[in-house]
Amino acid sequence: MRPCTSRVIRAEALLKLLDELLPAAVRPDPHQRLRMAYARKAGETDLEVLYYLSLGKGRPDLLLRVAPEQNALPSVANRFPALSWYEREMHDLFGIEFTGHPELHPLILHEGVTTSRPPLLGQAGAPIHYRTSPPTVPTMHATEIQRLPFGPVRADVVESAQFLFYYIGEGILHFHQRLFYKHRGMEQRFEGVSPMAGVILAERVSGTDSVGHALAFCQACELALGLLPPPRALGFRIILAELERLTNHLHYFSELARMTTLRVAAAQGAWLEEQVRQINGALTGSRFLRGILSVGGLRRDLEPSGLAGRLTDLETGISDFLDKLADTRSYLDRLIGTGRLSTDVAMDQGATGPVERASGLDRDLRRDRPYGSYGMLEFKVPRESEGDALARAQIRRAEVTESLALVRESLAHLESGPVITDQPEEGPDPGGEGLGAVEGSRGGLYYAVHFDPDRQCLLRVKIKEPSFSNWRVFPFTVKDTNLMDYAINEASFGLSIAGADR
Repeated sequence: MRPCTSRVIRAEALLKLLDELLPAAVRPDPHQRLRMAYARKAGETDLEVLYYLSLGKGRPDLLLRVAPEQNALPSVANRFPALSWYEREMHDLFGIEFTGHPELHPLILHEGVTTSRPPLLGQAGAPIHYRTSPPTVPTMHATEIQRLPFGPVRADVVESAQFLFYYIGEGILHFHQRLFYKHRGMEQRFEGVSPMAGVILAERVSGTDSVGHALAFCQACELALGLLPPPRALGFRIILAELERLTNHLHYFSELARMTTLRVAAAQGAWLEEQVRQINGALTGSRFLRGILSVGGLRRDLEPSGLAGRLTDLETGISDFLDKLADTRSYLDRLIGTGRLSTDVAMDQGATGPVERASGLDRDLRRDRPYGSYGMLEFKVPRESEGDALARAQIRRAEVTESLALVRESLAHLESGPVITDQPEEGPDPGGEGLGAVEGSRGGLYYAVHFDPDRQCLLRVKIKEPSFSNWRVFPFTVKDTNLMDYAINEASFGLSIAGADR
């Protein structure tokens, strides 16, 4: 699978090899991590589980291929906690048993849900019977402990999820989250479709990261097919990605102001976000920047005249808004120390994006695995060490400044010429496989694609969404905190339920 090296190993060798490749005694390095695992059908009846490892900055990534023996594999979750959710996902959707898993409770399908066959082994549209049962949670014995279920239907237009709080007074003793109420089976929807149709699906996995998803998918397909988009297309891809990052970060600050009861600031942030969306619409015809990316480049050329001037006019308002937020005592008081995430937990549980960088982990795919034209651009990757809500906000504030600068720099270096190609630069990957990776506004976003070489359609697409990773991390910042700070903590993570549910 391009650009990774691959190794086929037996199930009994998995744990020993992972310990050799990622030794526990080595000081945590964000560039040395077991990133994800997923299963796919390797023939009519056989399954294959793929483990994706990054082995260090400047070193090629590694893909381990393991065939389950009697439909079982040893769990790696005790050694690599971030893989717990991936194993539970494979257990729900493929029926694979992971021996020794510490918490092999249902994740995607929920307790009480039944199906005749695991969903990704059966035919599309196979019936699933939803009769949910209470989630698996620890038993509480003390009579003074109170239980508060919140959701799945929540106020306003907030996405569906259920949160269980066990607390005394206002102190949270235990927090349990239950997502996947609107799991849409997006990965299965890619099966059998063409790359062009796949882009349309990718843009709709999560509406807040349409460019990020489409870009990672296009990169994966291009690596599998041996395509290299023209320089002008690569430049525009950076512009679109940074406009999306800017849009999402302004929405983030508007929500954070709302959660800290700063209504005027929330309205100002929403208006700034709206102005960027209008810029997006003027440039591409879509406020969500959809319908532009294509495998091999862009669907059509864009006219960027006036874009730099509109962003320059907007930059003063953005700076003024963020400066006033940072100088508001009540805002700072609610963020300082709230939802603290330590470096070790961020590393072990798989935090990504602004969340990991706020906890001291220095990693950004734009810099560390340059794609598009990022390798030719100058930008800073901000990092904080406190790991609290304020640190997460500070990371995003710095990224707003960098995004504006990156758009200007990309416009200045934009080349003329075509914006799409269908002529391979090299032969296709022998296995018809590719892995695309981008740094989305919420963190590392990966697409692994497997092609049918005869029909030129997709056999399997795996999505590693940053919110899937950060929702895994989030509960570790809730325990032993205050109920009154919960909403602020959740807002400071900038999570997407649609991205996680897929």
